Amino acid sequence: MVTARRVLRAVPLPLVLVGMIGLAGVVLGRVYAGDLLTRLVLGAAVGSVLVSVAARRLRSWLVAPLSVLALAGYTAVALRVAAQRADLSGGLGRIVVDAAGNGVARLLTAMIPVEPTPDTVLVPLVAAWLAGLAGAEVALRAGRVLLGYLPPVLLYAGAVYVVGPNAGPALWPTLAFAALAALGLAVTGGAPPEADGDLPAGTRAALRTTRTVTTAAGLAVVVGLVALLAPVVAGQVDDRPVDPRRYVEPPQVETLDENPLIRISGWALHPEQKLLDVSVDGAAPAASATAGAAPDAGPTGSDSDPESGSGPGSDPGPDKVRLRLAVLSDYDGVTWRVGATYRNAGRVLPAVEPAAGSRLDTVRQEITVADLSGRLLPAVATPREVGGARVAYDPTTGTLIRPDGLTPGLRYTVTSVRERPDLNLLATADVPAGEGVTRVLRVADGVPDPMRRLAAQLAEENGAPYARAAAIEQFLAEHYRVVADAPSGHAYPNLNFFLFGPRNAGGQRGTSEQFAAAFAVLGRLTGLPTRVVVGFSAPGSGPVRAADAFAWPEVLFEGLGWVAFDPLPRPDDEPRPVEEDFRPTPEDPPPSEVPEPTVEPSVTPPAVAAPPRRESTGTPVAVLVGGGSGVLLLLVAVVLAALVAARRALTRRRFDRGDPAQRIAGAWREVTDALRLAGHPVGGDLAATEVAAHARRLVVARTPPADGVSDPGGGATVVTAASPVEELAALVNRVTFAPDGADDVEATRAGRIATDYVRELRAAQPRWRRILWSVHPGPLRWRR
Repeated sequence: MVTARRVLRAVPLPLVLVGMIGLAGVVLGRVYAGDLLTRLVLGAAVGSVLVSVAARRLRSWLVAPLSVLALAGYTAVALRVAAQRADLSGGLGRIVVDAAGNGVARLLTAMIPVEPTPDTVLVPLVAAWLAGLAGAEVALRAGRVLLGYLPPVLLYAGAVYVVGPNAGPALWPTLAFAALAALGLAVTGGAPPEADGDLPAGTRAALRTTRTVTTAAGLAVVVGLVALLAPVVAGQVDDRPVDPRRYVEPPQVETLDENPLIRISGWALHPEQKLLDVSVDGAAPAASATAGAAPDAGPTGSDSDPESGSGPGSDPGPDKVRLRLAVLSDYDGVTWRVGATYRNAGRVLPAVEPAAGSRLDTVRQEITVADLSGRLLPAVATPREVGGARVAYDPTTGTLIRPDGLTPGLRYTVTSVRERPDLNLLATADVPAGEGVTRVLRVADGVPDPMRRLAAQLAEENGAPYARAAAIEQFLAEHYRVVADAPSGHAYPNLNFFLFGPRNAGGQRGTSEQFAAAFAVLGRLTGLPTRVVVGFSAPGSGPVRAADAFAWPEVLFEGLGWVAFDPLPRPDDEPRPVEEDFRPTPEDPPPSEVPEPTVEPSVTPPAVAAPPRRESTGTPVAVLVGGGSGVLLLLVAVVLAALVAARRALTRRRFDRGDPAQRIAGAWREVTDALRLAGHPVGGDLAATEVAAHARRLVVARTPPADGVSDPGGGATVVTAASPVEELAALVNRVTFAPDGADDVEATRAGRIATDYVRELRAAQPRWRRILWSVHPGPLRWRR
C-alpha cells in the first residue's frame, strides 16, 4: 500500500514537467510549418525527464553526462528526420555541422512559416532537453518543486518572445501551462503519506483534512491573484510584441544583386553567353497589357508579357515565358535598387492574396545554372515552392536569392502561381494611394526640367491612370531606338540624354535598361506607382542566353496588382523625331556631351567551378553563434559564481551564527560534508569518534609529528596521536549531551579545526574533484 502511494505521488510531477515543456513547443510551433517541431520538442521533454527519473538512484554528478549522451543520440535522430522531411541531401555529419554553425542565425532570420529543417529545430530541441534536465533534477532529486519550474518557465517565455507578433496570443497554452504548474504543486504539497503510518487514525484524518484545506486555499489565492493582476499586467503590455528578428540583420547581397539593371548592357554585348538551362511545365504566354490580354502575376498582382518589340524582352514568342530575376522598387535619382529584406525560407514560401476574379496558373520550372553569377535566383512570378537550393525570400518584391551564391551546375525547381486578373478593368482602374505605396511613388530631387515637362504633357493629355501609362509606353516605343552597344546608366543625367540628346551624338537610343527606367520615372512624375523588373525571356525548354536578358516596367493598379508594360519599339518601325511631339523650351540648350555611365557595364564571367563565397556583409553567422555561446558561457559563469557564494555563506553561518554549541555542530557538519565531497560519506549510525577515526585515515600528515610512527612501507608518516579532528569529535559529543558546556574559545577552535581539515582533505583529492569542490551544490541541499 505504501509503495503504491509512493508511485502515485512520484508519477504526476514528471508528467507535469513534460507537459510544461511540451506546451513551450506548442507555442513555438505556431510559426513553423506543420507539427514536426512540436512533436520533436515533446520528444525532447519526455527523453530528458525520463533519463532523470531513471537515474534518481545514481549520484547526482553522473546524471548530467548520461543525459547529455542521450541528448546527442536524440538530436542526431531528430536532425535526420528533419533533413528527410525537407529533402536535404548529405551525410549526418555535414548536416549537424551546418545546423550547429547556422542554427541561431537562420532561426532568427527565417521566414514565417519556418520550415522545420535541421538548422531551425536544433536550438529548440537542445533548449527543451536542457530545461527538462534542470527542472527534473531540481524538482525530483532536490525536492524543490517551485524552483524546478524555473527552467520550463524560461523556455516558455523564450518561445513566446521568439514568436513575437508573428502569431496570435497563446491563450489556451498559457492557461494550460499555469494549470499544470498548480497541479504539480498540489500533488506534491505536504508530507508524504507514508509518514503518517505511525500516527493514530484521528490524527491522520486531521492532517489530511489540513493538507486538503491548505492546498485548496493556496490554489484559491493563486487564482485570485491571477484574476486581480492579469488585467493590470495586460494593460502594461504593448498591443504588438517586439519581433526579435528586428535585431538580427538578414542575408545581404552585393551591388550586382542589389541593382542587376546595370548588367543589361554587359549581357547585350555578349549575346551568346549561356546563363541558364530551363525546362518549364504549365507555362502559357500572355499578350501585353496594352493589348488587353491577361498578364502574369507579380508578388501582389501581375506582370504581363509584351506583345511586340525588337530586342530582348520584346515579344517572347508563343513558346517563351518570363523568368523574373529581381524587382527594383527604390530609386534615388542615381540608381535603381531592390531594397529587399530577405528572410531565410524553407521549400514553401508565403502565399500572397490574389486579386478578386483573377485566374491562377501553376507553372513548374526546373532550372540549371550555367554562367549566371551572383545570388539572385530566376523564377516565374510568383514562386510558391522551391526545391534543390536553400533560399532567402523577400515577399514584398517576390525576389529570391541563394545566400551561398550561384555555382555552375546548381539545379533547382520552382513552382510558381501566375495570376491573370481581368484586364478588361484596366481602362477604368485607379491606382492606390497612401503610405503603403509611398515607396513606389517617390521621386528623388534633381529631376531635369525637360523630363518634368514631358511627364506633365503626357499627363495633361491623358487623365485616367491606364491612359497615362499607355501614353508613356507609346511615346517611348515611337521615338527611340533599341541598340546593344548603348552605354550603361540610368541616373537622371543618363535618362535626360537618352530622352532628349541629339541622335548624331548617341542620344535617343539605349537598351531595355534606359527604356524601363525612363518609363518608371516618367510614370512616377505623373502619379503612377511604378517599379522596374529585370529578368529573362526563357524558352519552354532549352538554354537562356545573355541576349534573352531585359528589363521592363510595371504599374500598380488597384484591384489588379502589378501590370507590366512594354515601351520597346517594334523591330521594323523607324522612330519619329522627339521634336515632332515634344520640344524643349528655347532657353534649354541642347545637350552636347554624352554623360558618363553611372556604373561600368557588368559582364558575367565564364563559369568557374569554384566553391561559393560566403556572405560577409551584415552580421556574420560566426558572430551570432559566438554571441550565443558568449551568453551561454556568461550564464554558466553566473551560476558557478552563485554556487561559490552560496557555499561560502553557508560556511560562515555555521562558524559564526548561534551559541557555541551550534557553532561546534556547524563545524562538524563542514567535516562530514567534506567527507561526502571526497567520495567517502559516513553512515548516520556511526558515533562522532568513529567518524573522526575514519576521517583521519583519509589524510596523511605532510610533516611527521614527534610521536608519529613510520610507515613500514617507507612512505609518509601516519598520525597516531589524537588528531585535531578527534578533538572536534570530543567537543561534538560534549555539546550533544551538555549544550551549555562549551564557550566561544572552543567554538572558534572547532571552526579552525574544521577549516584546516577540509583544506587538507581537499588537497589530497584528484584534480577534477578539487575543481568541482567549491561549486558542488550538494552541501546546500543535503538533509541533516
